[in-house]
Amino acid sequence: METEKEKFLEVAFYAAEEAGKILMKNYGKKTKITLKGEINIVTDVDIKSEKSIINIIKREYPSHNFLSEESTSEKVESEYLWIIDPLDGTTNYSHAYPHFCVSIALAISSKVEIGVVFDPVRKERFHSVRGKGAFLNGRLIKPSQNSSLNSSLIATGFPYDLREDSKNNIAIHDHLLLRALAVRRSGSAALDLCYVASGRLDGFWELKLSPWDVAAGGLIIEEAGGKITDFSDRAYSIYTSEILATNSLIHEEMRLEIISAYDKFTYE
Repeated sequence: METEKEKFLEVAFYAAEEAGKILMKNYGKKTKITLKGEINIVTDVDIKSEKSIINIIKREYPSHNFLSEESTSEKVESEYLWIIDPLDGTTNYSHAYPHFCVSIALAISSKVEIGVVFDPVRKERFHSVRGKGAFLNGRLIKPSQNSSLNSSLIATGFPYDLREDSKNNIAIHDHLLLRALAVRRSGSAALDLCYVASGRLDGFWELKLSPWDVAAGGLIIEEAGGKITDFSDRAYSIYTSEILATNSLIHEEMRLEIISAYDKFTYE
C-alpha cells in the first residue's frame, strides 16, 4: 500500500502542477465568467483546469471515481475517490488578485489518505500522506505555538448565500474581530487551512464549505499536528457544514467564542 500511495501522490503532484500551468498561462487575461449564483462565479479556466486534472488521473486510474466542483462524472464501483477543486479562489483569480490554488485529495474507502494543495503564484506545494506528516515544498511543517486567541492571526470566509441566509458568518466574524489580534479573509479556504498547518495562521473557521474546499487541507492540518472539528467539537468530516481548524492550542477558546457569538445558530 505504501508504494501504491507514493504513486498516487506522484500523480496528484503532476496533475496539480499541470493545472497550475493552465492557471498561470491565463492569469490576468480576460476570462469567460458564468454565474452559478448571485455572487458565485465559475470561469472557463476553472473548467480547463478541471479537465486537465481528471484526464491525467484517469489515464492512470480509469476505474476511480471523482468528486469535483465544476462537473459531474459517472459513478463507478470503486473504493477510490479523487476530490478536486481545480481553482480555489475563483473570484480572486478573475480579478487577477494573486491568491488562489489547486486542491486535490484522494479518499480510499471514504477516508482521505492523500492531500495536495498547489499555489502556482508562489510556487508553493503543500502535501500530506496519512501517517507521514505535512510538508511545504518537501519541508516538514508544524502549526504555531501561540496559545492565546488575543494574540492570534485567524482567518475565515463567507458563504455564497450570505445575502439570503442569516446564518452567514457575519456575526461570528464581527465578534472574533474584537477578540483576536487580527482576522483575514483571503478567498481560498484550501490555502487558509495550509497556512494554519504551517504556522502562518493560528486558526481558521468557516460555514457551508464543500468537500473539495477542505479535503486536502483538512488532512494537511491533521498531519501537521493541528486540530480540526466542527463548532460543537465533533469529529471533522469533509461533509461537515462547519469547520474550525487551529494550531490546537487556541482551539477550545476560539470554539467557545464562536458559539457565544451566534446564539441564533442551531447545532444539529
